[in-house]
Amino acid sequence: MAAVGVTDIPVVAIAKGPERNAGREKFHMTGRTSFMLRPDDPVLYYLQRLRDESHRFVIGAHRQKKQKTVQGSALDEIPGIGAKRRRDLLQHFGSLNAIAGAGVEDLKKVDGISAKTAKTIYDYFH
Repeated sequence: MAAVGVTDIPVVAIAKGPERNAGREKFHMTGRTSFMLRPDDPVLYYLQRLRDESHRFVIGAHRQKKQKTVQGSALDEIPGIGAKRRRDLLQHFGSLNAIAGAGVEDLKKVDGISAKTAKTIYDYFH
């Protein structure tokens, strides 16, 4: 935070420790020795919930990004194939493997896919 000029906000790090037992978290702050809160402390419960919610949010965002990359990456590399054509191709054929195995005539049957675009798609996979 100091690198971006934020120096007036205290930072606290939470570590579960080697056994990763909830309620046994250690707190670390610059200029202080590490400390623990009582397992029944409402502040500890609040901080655990805050940590868990931030992890849930980040993991969910990461999964969405990964899923998006995996599903459309090969089609995104083909010139002239945008989001709408990619969606139409996947709806028509059902999978990327089916699109890759399709012939030019099959590709032309998809709405919005011209003979030229069908040839481009076919050439990409072959």
